[in-house]
Amino acid sequence: MKTTTLAMMMTLALTTTAVAANNWKDASKDAWIDGKAETTLLLNGNLNSFDINTDVKNGTVTLTGKVESAVDKALAEELIENLDGVTRVDNKLTVAASDQHTKDSDNSSLKDAKIATVVKTRLLFESEVSGTSIDVDAKHGVVTLKGEVASDAEKDLAVAIAKNTDDVDKVIDKLQVAQ
Repeated sequence: MKTTTLAMMMTLALTTTAVAANNWKDASKDAWIDGKAETTLLLNGNLNSFDINTDVKNGTVTLTGKVESAVDKALAEELIENLDGVTRVDNKLTVAASDQHTKDSDNSSLKDAKIATVVKTRLLFESEVSGTSIDVDAKHGVVTLKGEVASDAEKDLAVAIAKNTDDVDKVIDKLQVAQ
């Protein structure tokens, strides 16, 4: 009887420890994703990250708060959904201003700003690319990369990251390899 009771108590303790470890692992991953999301929004020059809140549960990022336009709302969602570990984005951002006065040219420049921001963010999060040394400009879907990189491989990776970004039609490579 003592052995059975001891075995049951040990099994219960190990099961509880395994469940607690799993919950801790999931919470850590969500906290890591939340930190990346907050950093991504903070680094974006087109969004006021202090008006956007992020909450992460099981890889789903919920965005709440206010933005100036529907383009800003879409930009925030796209930036976050492209982060590693994010399974879904629940965009509950509200638009503070009316978009009716926005013209097509304004939409084009905002789209270009979004493209440049997404490319720059991806370069910054890629450990094999010195994203801080690369300038990213976008105009009408054409991305221009300028700056200095350490190797041809780094240059090729930076160009590939830009080419594989949504809404990029063409990449102009003006990157220089350091001698």
